[in-house]
Amino acid sequence: MIKRVAMLSVHTCPLAHLGGKETGGMNVYVRELATELDRRGIVVDVFTRSQEPGTPIVHGFLGEESRVIHVRAGPEVPYNKNKVHDNLCEFVEGVKARAIREKLQYDILHSHYWLSGLAAKKLKCIWGGTPIVQMFHTLGYMKNQVAQTAAETETSLRIKTERDIMQFADRLIAATPIEKQQLIDLYQADEQKIDIVSPGVNLSRFNPLPQNKALEKIGVPQNDKLILFVGRIQPLKGIDTLIKAIALIVKREPKLAKSLCISIIGGDNKPDSPQERSELQRLVKLKYELGLNDLVVFLGAKDQDTLANYYSAAQMVVMPSHYESFGMVALEAMACGTPVVASEVGGLAYIVENGFNGYLVPSKDAGALADKISLLLRYPSLRNQLGDQAKMWVEHFSWQNIAHQILDVYDKASEYVQTCCCTRQNQIFSV
Repeated sequence: MIKRVAMLSVHTCPLAHLGGKETGGMNVYVRELATELDRRGIVVDVFTRSQEPGTPIVHGFLGEESRVIHVRAGPEVPYNKNKVHDNLCEFVEGVKARAIREKLQYDILHSHYWLSGLAAKKLKCIWGGTPIVQMFHTLGYMKNQVAQTAAETETSLRIKTERDIMQFADRLIAATPIEKQQLIDLYQADEQKIDIVSPGVNLSRFNPLPQNKALEKIGVPQNDKLILFVGRIQPLKGIDTLIKAIALIVKREPKLAKSLCISIIGGDNKPDSPQERSELQRLVKLKYELGLNDLVVFLGAKDQDTLANYYSAAQMVVMPSHYESFGMVALEAMACGTPVVASEVGGLAYIVENGFNGYLVPSKDAGALADKISLLLRYPSLRNQLGDQAKMWVEHFSWQNIAHQILDVYDKASEYVQTCCCTRQNQIFSV
């Protein structure tokens, strides 16, 4: 029986402010899953790298007993995640020391992202075979397929390590059938140890608010038609495609465009990251070149409670990404009764059912995106129908359902390791 889980999120803290370069859906996933497991009486310790001096080592924000534990590993500042690789041994020693100090034994190592998978391997050896359940959230191979510059390219070390993790992890979690096939085709993962478990959505936080009240809460005029993007300010998010699509709508249907308000939520209006700063400057320049001026606004990051108001206020949420392993923003929007217009890539092709809870368009196709945005703006009844269907459809993604599936995966991992141990013992005795 699973009683205590060591959840590893080495490079990013689940309590970190969302929307930054290294914060997004994975942070939400770790926090929400740990909290739901805690409700079921399973204690979860989330170990993450300390990134700010003076931060309390232990945070108790994930339920009655579950915690976030900050571990020293390299400089206590945010820095390039690939450099965190050089400090993994220090991270592992910190986790080991905490477990010894508190006399803790863990039933499962649940690692998130490739860096955590490496740490899990070392801890499994130290702890005598604790089962590893691994989820990648994004894949280096897939990110390289859509990279447009050298700065966006993932390292060969990451891709090699992902392949190694798929061999030694006891169970692999894929967010969608599409991702499962990618693990098999691109990394030669064993199909028999892959479980498909989607991320979830907090239906208590994200639920429909009357649109007029939501607009009032965020300070947008009642007659404005809000189109919303939520995500990191990165080239692979395809924000430039959205801006180009809006420019097409302004040109084709100036009357329709008069009441438009396009809000970009995510990142920082004064980012520290050179890559994010460069991308923000590029996008701002593009909107002025296309004559959109104040029509497109960059609002920076927002907390999730505020996001719920924006989702309810919006006519639609647009996700023009070139790659998404899943796309939790889509679930959040749908839970608020808001349809999603998205690129037909990765997890978005799985979440968005074309013509039922939103629309899918080809990646980087500003014309096709403009067509679907215009369609929903012209026909409010269609927009409302898709929004209602989205709200109904998303209910099976509750964290209660997802946690139940994750516990099944934990049980499989535990049974697998026990079987392997028994087999090895029998082999020794037979010799």
